[in-house]
Amino acid sequence: MIKPTAGSSIPSTRATHAALSKQTCTVYVHSPPTARSTPTSNVMVFLFSIVSRYWEASQRWLRFVISEYFDPLDNVDGYAIDMANRFKETGDIADLHEAIAAMQEAVKLTPEGNEDLPLRLNNLGCTLMYRFEQTRDLLDIAGSISIHQRAVQLTPEGDADLAARLHSLGNSLLSRFERTGDYPDVAEALSTQRRAVVLTPRDHADLPHIANSLGISLMRHFEHTGDIGNVVESISILREAVQLMPNHHPEIRSFLNTLSISFLARYDSTSDVDDITESIAALQRAVALTPENHTALPTLLSNLGNSFVRRYHHTHDFRDIAKAISAQKQALELTPRGHPDLTAFQINLGNSLCRWSSIDASRDNVDASISTFKSAATCTSGRPYNRLYAATRWARLINLHDPMSNNVLPAFDAAIGLIALNAGLDETVQRRHTLLKAAAGLPLEAAATAVSLGRVEKAVEWLEQGRCLVWGQLNSLRTPLDDLRAHDSQLAQSIVEVSRRLEGAGSSRPLSHQGMSLSQKISMEGEARTHLALSRKWDDLLKTARAIPGFGSFLRPPSCSTLMQHLPEAGFVVVVNIDERRCDAIALAAGQDEPLHIPLPNFSIEKAIRYRDTLRTQLQSHGLRDREGEWTTISDVESTERPIRRVRGKEQGDEGIVGGVLRGLWIEVVKPILEVLCLPKMASTDQVPPRIWWCPTGPLSFLPIHAAGIYDKMGSESILDYAVSSYTPSISALTERVKKVHPIDPDVSGLFLTSQPNAPGAPPIPGTTKEVRSIYHIAETEGRRAVKLEGNAVTVDECLEYMERFSSIHLACHASQNAIDPLQSRFLFHDGTLGLATIIQRNLKNADLAYLSACQTSTGEEKLSDEAVHLAAGMLAAGYRSVVATMWSINDHHAPEVAGDFYQCLWGQRNCEGGRGFNRMHSSYALHCAIQKLRLRLSDNSEKSLLSWIPYVHFGH
Repeated sequence: MIKPTAGSSIPSTRATHAALSKQTCTVYVHSPPTARSTPTSNVMVFLFSIVSRYWEASQRWLRFVISEYFDPLDNVDGYAIDMANRFKETGDIADLHEAIAAMQEAVKLTPEGNEDLPLRLNNLGCTLMYRFEQTRDLLDIAGSISIHQRAVQLTPEGDADLAARLHSLGNSLLSRFERTGDYPDVAEALSTQRRAVVLTPRDHADLPHIANSLGISLMRHFEHTGDIGNVVESISILREAVQLMPNHHPEIRSFLNTLSISFLARYDSTSDVDDITESIAALQRAVALTPENHTALPTLLSNLGNSFVRRYHHTHDFRDIAKAISAQKQALELTPRGHPDLTAFQINLGNSLCRWSSIDASRDNVDASISTFKSAATCTSGRPYNRLYAATRWARLINLHDPMSNNVLPAFDAAIGLIALNAGLDETVQRRHTLLKAAAGLPLEAAATAVSLGRVEKAVEWLEQGRCLVWGQLNSLRTPLDDLRAHDSQLAQSIVEVSRRLEGAGSSRPLSHQGMSLSQKISMEGEARTHLALSRKWDDLLKTARAIPGFGSFLRPPSCSTLMQHLPEAGFVVVVNIDERRCDAIALAAGQDEPLHIPLPNFSIEKAIRYRDTLRTQLQSHGLRDREGEWTTISDVESTERPIRRVRGKEQGDEGIVGGVLRGLWIEVVKPILEVLCLPKMASTDQVPPRIWWCPTGPLSFLPIHAAGIYDKMGSESILDYAVSSYTPSISALTERVKKVHPIDPDVSGLFLTSQPNAPGAPPIPGTTKEVRSIYHIAETEGRRAVKLEGNAVTVDECLEYMERFSSIHLACHASQNAIDPLQSRFLFHDGTLGLATIIQRNLKNADLAYLSACQTSTGEEKLSDEAVHLAAGMLAAGYRSVVATMWSINDHHAPEVAGDFYQCLWGQRNCEGGRGFNRMHSSYALHCAIQKLRLRLSDNSEKSLLSWIPYVHFGH
């Protein structure tokens, strides 16, 4: 954790001088004396009346003089700058609040077009940035950026102050990047600082400051992109900036610090030990030039320690680790509690102590490292990302050195809780998914640890709290508030209103890019500030609700016991957790007092990864995976896939590669679970099979557990002989549907069907037309309410309207899945695209069943395996209670047959546990029935046949 210093001042140097050069007047007036009751009271009353009249007259005279000869705003400017400077001297945050309030008032009172407005905006922006550096309040830095953008916009080209204002804007963008790690900020900061340098004369006093900021931006840009040219340029610019600065200048320490970090960054790429030597020399010079009580000293010392650690990695001289620990301990001693950088300094020391323990094998250093990481994780003033890193290190060190200690439980508890804090509702959905990659695998590791310690219920809770976080947040925003409404209807309504606005803010905000105009960027920053304010209001509303007796757990992650109260009445929910140390299944069922632990000693994460990679390679070789989102050319229309070509498998009777994967899943995962659950093999097809809801984790999420079995020329044994399989992204996703079960409004009960065989830019899929016509014919025969619209007979907007008027939908089309931002996943129509974000924003109160007859609608993203970033999970989040989806591309010949059989079973076949009602509760049985019929038609267990029926999956209740 290395912290650069941009050397910003409050307000910026040029702006402060300009403000102070204007005439200011501060009038201090004491209150008149208070009369006392004495024996001479009559005289005193008389004298008091004279003093009062004199006092009033003098006040009127002073107000007249001020109004005639002084600009009141100059007075406000002077007061604000005095308070800002006093804060720099005293560190009293109240002075900074006063300064900001005064500057905001001055800006408010300054008319548009006034020549002083850009100056006042710049001062306010700088001061807000400084407060952000103290409090880490994102609303402050968002406000600072927006205000600086406006100041730049109001400053004409050629104005002498434009470079300084660009510099201020770049510093604010860089400051936010340091907090959030959001790449567009550092890219914009780099562009802005480059422009500021170009506009600054070579002999200008501010040039070294602007060059220093440009150097920081280049270095951070290098860390994000890996472009070595950035860090080389940074070193060149910073060396020149240091040479331009006299040795006694107070800002030179900041420049030396940034130069040192740039040397370290280049060393990490080139391994040139000379860069470490240069880094240490620059920091030692900076420390020597810094007074003992200076606020910059802890940063310099902690960074110096990091440079010593880097040199130890190269030379293995243990004295460098000793020097690092000494410098970093001193940095902590000089840092007050509550300081925003305290967590980073603690992490640096914790890492150095950990390395030292590997040299001398001392348990004392291990314990000291654990204690330091614990302090960093529990430091509420720290950046959430740093706290999450510290909590993870805290937990893993205990796990490594004392694996059976219960002390690891609070460490993992803190780490899992910080995952949600690190990817909160103040971020867009896309940004949340990016942040969650840093915690990938942590909930699974925590759950494995809990199981090892016999705390199976804690494993369930951590998996629920740390997985499918974004969908869970969306579900929280949509939770019914009947109980709260009965207690406080106004509070409940406020929560509903804020939740609706937050949902839209998280999914709709565009990303900043270099091609945007300044006006567009200002508008976007306004949206970002609104989003932050909504998130803050949401947190405040939750605190208010949780303060009400009986609502302490309002919208908190559910406990294991709460989850078990809302399980489906029949069947099992089986979570399969895989970690590097162990693999386990956890089964839950209605009526059980606690979850059932099923060890899986013959399975491993290595096997799961190997099976996943093997299956992916096989699918790609058969054209059953898109590559880089591109459509594969189709040459055989008769065997068209959605969207790709025909599978050419092995000969009948040859188990093949896919068969090997299914065999492994059966022997090592599924069969042991069925044995513990005591589920017998069904004797006949007339039996109603039990249900299992699978909740896989990690790489197992990409494997077809629902098809696990042995398939060879002698016959087969598989999960299909024992149970009907469904999937659920999380236990909560299922229990929420159990809690919300209610009759479908008869006026909307029915099915809307559409086929889109010729969407622009996609291969034709003529089988979709046959598919929906066949289903519609079945609906008519069964007397079901249904509407069918094909191709350009329905627009995207009209489809959304039909989704509100029909409880169930059948979409036979192409689909495009966006793993980076799943809410931008979409279905391809003739007149455009139907986006998941648009569907979610609709109020689909009666959404029941969604049949997604498109390709790869349940395929997730490997780097976010536990976030279920696919269309099937998205449709569940949109409100649908059951979803039929596909794991990979489906054959355009088989798809109409499977869909037709599905609805025949759903509506008319009594042996599908179904009766005759249109009830999505039977949809899992209907899909099971349809797949069995397809298997009979295929008549063998060849690779080609397996890959034809396996992709169909059921999600939900």
